[in-house]
Amino acid sequence: MGFVKKNGRGMLLCLAITVPAYVLGKVFPLIGGPIFAILIGMVVGLFVIDRTKLSAGISFTSKYILQTAVVLLGFGLNMQVVAETGKQCLPIIVCTISTSLIIAYLMHKGMKMPTNISMLIGVGSSICGGSAVAATASVIDADDEEIAQAISVIFFFNVIAAIVFPPFGHLLGFSTTSGDGFGIFAGTAVNDTSSVTATAATWDSMWGLGTATLNKAVTVKLTRTLAIIPITIAIAIMRSYKEEKEDKAEGKKVSLKKIFPMFVLYFLIASIITTIATSFGVPIAFFDPLKELSKIFIIMAMAAIGLNTNIVKLVKSGGRPILMGFCCWVGITGVSLLLQHVMGLW
Repeated sequence: MGFVKKNGRGMLLCLAITVPAYVLGKVFPLIGGPIFAILIGMVVGLFVIDRTKLSAGISFTSKYILQTAVVLLGFGLNMQVVAETGKQCLPIIVCTISTSLIIAYLMHKGMKMPTNISMLIGVGSSICGGSAVAATASVIDADDEEIAQAISVIFFFNVIAAIVFPPFGHLLGFSTTSGDGFGIFAGTAVNDTSSVTATAATWDSMWGLGTATLNKAVTVKLTRTLAIIPITIAIAIMRSYKEEKEDKAEGKKVSLKKIFPMFVLYFLIASIITTIATSFGVPIAFFDPLKELSKIFIIMAMAAIGLNTNIVKLVKSGGRPILMGFCCWVGITGVSLLLQHVMGLW
C-alpha cells in the first residue's frame, strides 16, 4: 500500500497520457507513440503546478518502467536469427555504430557539449533510437530533459530518412527485384524500429515486393539492438573507473557491481529464453504480447519524461544537439552505403 500511496497518482497521470499517445502512434506510425507521449507530457506539464503528490510516481515511471521496457524488448530477439543476419551484416553494423560514436565524441569535445546528451545522441543514432537511449540513460543517470532532447533529435532524422531514403535508394540503383540490399540499408542507417518499418515498407510497396524488404530490414535492426549489451556495459565500466578515481581522492569506495546495469543482464536473459523457446517449436508470435507491452512501457516512460521537461529550455538549447544528430545520421548513412558497395551487397 505504501508503494501505491507514494507512486500511484504520478503513475496514473503517466498512464492517462499513454493511452492517447499509443492510439496516435498507431494512427501515425511514422511519428510513433513515444514522441506523442513526450509532446503531450510537456503540454500537460505546463498546467501541473503542484507536483507534491505526483513527482515520486513520475520519477519511478521515467526510470524503472523505462528499464522494464528494455528488458521486455529482449523477448523480440531470437539469437539464432540474429546470428544468421550477423554473418552478412556484422561489419556494416559495427562500422556504423563506431562511426556514430566517434562523431558524437569528437563533436562533444569540439563543441563542448554536455557529456550525457552527447552520449545519448551518439548511442541512440547508432543502435536503435529510443530503446538505446532508454538503456543508456539508465546507466549514466541522464535527466529527463536530456532524454527528451535526444529522443526528439533522433526522431527528427528518422522522419527525414523514412521520407527521403526510398527515392534516394532508387536513385542510387538498389535492386528493385530483391529487398535484401535496401533492407540492409534501412536496417543499418535508420534508427528507430517504427521508422525502419516505414522506410522498408515503402520500398516494398513501390516495387511490389510483398514484405521482403521489411523482413530483412527488421531482422537487421534487431541485430543492431543487441549492441545495447556491450555498449551499456562498456559505459558502466568507464563510469565505474571514473567514479573510482574521484572517490579515491575523497576516501570513498565505489564498485562496478553498484553501477552495473542489471536490467541489461535481464534483457540478455529474455533474449536467451526466446531463442530456446523458438528452437523447441514455440512460434515467435507467442512473445508478441510482451513486445507490445515493451512499447507501451516506453510510451509511458516518455510521458513521464515529457512531464519533467521544460519545453522552453528544450527549444532554446536544441541547436547543437540537432547538428550532432545530423552529423551522426550522415556519417552512418555514408558508411552503410560504402560498405554495402564494397561487400557487393549493392
